[in-house]
Amino acid sequence: MNWFIDAGVMEQKSGFLGDKGKCWLWWAEELSLRGWKNHIYCHYFGSKKIRETWWRKLLFLWVVGWLLGSLWIFWFMYSQAVEKRKETLASMCDERARMLQDQFNVSMNHLQALAILISTFHHAKEPSAIDQMTFARYAERTAFERPLTSGVAYAVKVLHAEREEFERQQGWTIKVMYSKKQSLAAETQEVSPVQVEYAPVIFAQDAFKHVISIDMLSGKEDLENILRARSSGKGVLTAPFRLLKSNRLGVILTYAVYRRELPVDATSHERIQAAIGYLGGIFDVEALVDKLLHQLACKQSIMVNVYDTTNSDEPISMYGANITNKGIYHKSSLNFGDPMRKHEMHCRFKKNPPLPWLAITTSFGALVIALLIGYIFHATVNRIAKVEDDYRKMMELKKRAEAADVAKSQFLATVSHEIRTPMNGVLGMLQMLMDTDLDITQEDYVRTAQASGKTLVSLINEVLDQAKIESGKLELEAAPFDLRAVFDDVLSLFYVKSQEKGIELAVYVSDRVPETLIGDSGRIRQIITNLMGNSIKFTEKGHILLTVHLVEEVMACSLEEEKKGHSLYSLSGYPVIDRRQSWANFKIFNQDLPGFQQILSSSSSDLINLIISVEDTGVGIPREAQSRVFTPFMQVGPSISRIHGGTGIGLSISKCLVSLMKGEIGFASEPQVGSTFTFTAILSRAQANLNEYKPSEFQGMTSLVIDHRPARAKVTRYHLQRLGIQSELAMDLKDAIPLIADRTQLVNMVLVDKEAWSKNADLWPLFMDKLRKEKKLDTPKVFILANPCNSARNGSANSTEYGSTVIMKPLRATMLLVSLQRAMGSGGKDNFQNGVLPGLCLSSLLHGRQILVVDDNIVNLRVAAGALKKYGAEVTCADSGKKAITMLKPPHKFDACFMDIQMPEMDGFEATRRIREMEANINDRIKHGEISLEDCGKILHWHVPILAMTADVIQATHEECLKYKMDGYVSKPFEGEQLYREVTRFFKSNTKKIQ
Repeated sequence: MNWFIDAGVMEQKSGFLGDKGKCWLWWAEELSLRGWKNHIYCHYFGSKKIRETWWRKLLFLWVVGWLLGSLWIFWFMYSQAVEKRKETLASMCDERARMLQDQFNVSMNHLQALAILISTFHHAKEPSAIDQMTFARYAERTAFERPLTSGVAYAVKVLHAEREEFERQQGWTIKVMYSKKQSLAAETQEVSPVQVEYAPVIFAQDAFKHVISIDMLSGKEDLENILRARSSGKGVLTAPFRLLKSNRLGVILTYAVYRRELPVDATSHERIQAAIGYLGGIFDVEALVDKLLHQLACKQSIMVNVYDTTNSDEPISMYGANITNKGIYHKSSLNFGDPMRKHEMHCRFKKNPPLPWLAITTSFGALVIALLIGYIFHATVNRIAKVEDDYRKMMELKKRAEAADVAKSQFLATVSHEIRTPMNGVLGMLQMLMDTDLDITQEDYVRTAQASGKTLVSLINEVLDQAKIESGKLELEAAPFDLRAVFDDVLSLFYVKSQEKGIELAVYVSDRVPETLIGDSGRIRQIITNLMGNSIKFTEKGHILLTVHLVEEVMACSLEEEKKGHSLYSLSGYPVIDRRQSWANFKIFNQDLPGFQQILSSSSSDLINLIISVEDTGVGIPREAQSRVFTPFMQVGPSISRIHGGTGIGLSISKCLVSLMKGEIGFASEPQVGSTFTFTAILSRAQANLNEYKPSEFQGMTSLVIDHRPARAKVTRYHLQRLGIQSELAMDLKDAIPLIADRTQLVNMVLVDKEAWSKNADLWPLFMDKLRKEKKLDTPKVFILANPCNSARNGSANSTEYGSTVIMKPLRATMLLVSLQRAMGSGGKDNFQNGVLPGLCLSSLLHGRQILVVDDNIVNLRVAAGALKKYGAEVTCADSGKKAITMLKPPHKFDACFMDIQMPEMDGFEATRRIREMEANINDRIKHGEISLEDCGKILHWHVPILAMTADVIQATHEECLKYKMDGYVSKPFEGEQLYREVTRFFKSNTKKIQ
């Protein structure tokens, strides 16, 4: 309908709808909601007559109607409250009646069981197995099973012919039931007169021993109870009466004891003949009901009365005071098992019902709301017009905000470029200054300036990463890399700081983790650097351990260190946090998730799910600060930034990077114990390994590792296995000596932790002598693994007395390889690949290479040219993209080109695009024979490697470089390691294309 009403549509359609069409449009407008709204508002509410006349009548009817309505609401809600109060009282009363009845039934059942016990062990055995003492003790100990009974007693059936013999056996005479006027003393009671049958009490609970020898048939009510109980075979209750001792109301429950088990359909005569005794239970009704009611939380909210209503005209009150209040009350029936007696429980609220405030406030509120609706209706029209104006203003502000966001991103990109460009010059010139002859003071100044510059660049990177995360522009690369080499680089980064603090650094990667993975190695390095950097800051003693496993290993609980104690089996002996707590809340470990089975089978697919932990023994994180650990720009306290520095966004960035890797991150920390941060990441399995080089001279060798800490020995074995060396582990010298004496096993080297060396210092001369005697022809080399602390360095001199070599921790494959080669005299220092010094390989890669450097900034040209000339390259400079196009027009002499991206007139992307077009054109002409090989430099396919140089870390992404067919990119200011990584990749992969 609104579509027809739209003015533009009406104007466009009116030309071909005709008169009938216009008529339909007019009716549509009249019938539409928008039309009626405008019509009513303009015709009525804009009329002065309605405002003065009809509006008053309408308002009066509105007020009267809602006044009546509010009265109806009050009556309805009040009646509902009364009914609810009745239901509540009925529920509470029935609950108490049910509890009282249930406990009474429990007591009845136990009394019946006691009657069977007496029949079995007193009457069926000769002599009897029960006497007064046994009965009293049993009754006292089982009193908790009869919660409502005050006491029990047993009376035996005695005929007149048996009386004399019975009294002689018992040692007392049968006495009549005492009256209220008589004393409770036995000597004041009268002897029972002659009658056909007696029922003297022979057993009684200690509290009721005074009833022993009393004939229960001499009392009127007891006589009736006994006669009814033995003829019916069921429990029989007396009417309420005052107990003599307590003067409280009570009843007696009587059970008949039979000589034998009677059939269900036994007659009354058969039951009377078989009866041999009577068991009675005394119930103090007032005390027991009061005790029961006090067990309920709401015992004070209602008043309870219990009545014996056997005689409905004159009910007997068993519990509670007489109530004259005629308010709401409820009756609940009680069934105590005796069909001849009826009982009821009457309940009333103790307090009068409160005023129905809910009904009053609701009805009054409804009236107030109704009165306000009229005012709201009038105000709404004015409000709509104002909202429309506000909406137009908001849309305009939204456009401004979007433009401001774009401007912010552009501003960050520009600021990034403008700051990093001079920083590139500063750091580059400082690096070139470091290569000159400097005295010690000058070199210290230069290193300080260089460290400050790197810190500033790191801070800029963090802020820009946070900006990219907020704008959603942060993307990950996917390239093959060696995870173990990345972690070795991170350890090298923190080597100096760990030495200064005396902290032991270590890394362990599970054997099940592939050597080569596909992912963003730079971002993984950034996450690990952030985590280990925090650990270094807040750890003063102990260790920092980096571990990597597959998720399925953790799910299968196959980690040995998780099964053992923390302090004894930790890396340094200090207690650590149970690392399982750091991943306890990970969704990936929820077996109910749909992808759980896929995770378990990830080993057979191309996806690799890693779980990486960084464990430290630092000061820990206070519990009150743990909730804001991953909040950007938030730190534990204001003093942290003053003491340790930092912006507080490293962990926030790490969390976002982990999310991009489809993983999770968590931590567990305890003050003064340490922290453990754990994250997962999903990477891909590379089709081919990067061929980590294992020197042939170490293949097949066997080493003996002596270390009393299993976790530390495991790390040492991991690094030796990377070099192809098999390892045997020994906890101490006692375990090592038998391995040395074993002539069937060749040991090529012995690696001893310095702590284990110092622990058994007295035994080492004996061990070394044993080593020389057993291995005369080929004595194994002995290496001491020392921690970066003063004690280790001071003690290393003693170890050289036995011809051993000291290897400083943290262990890395390249460093360990160099140490072994030097000590064992095999190979040189430069025949390894992973983690080598970039300068060594850069010199071999760049020596004699013709490199073109393109940058509009003269300082950057000098820095880039100086860095490349340092490694033996022949460098030619160009200050614009147009000159680069002219110089790279085939045929040319250049082996590679370093291209700045942001340049005036023509940026690096456009220049690269034109260079690739020229190369494609000449390659096509060569393919079709239009140009001879001599004219194009005897090269069949032209493709010069172009490496992007940029200070804009937001726009210069790897994907954008590939879009313009660049071979890679490096962010300014670049360093030797970064330059080596990129140059190695494109020279190895693309140099062949120029040949």
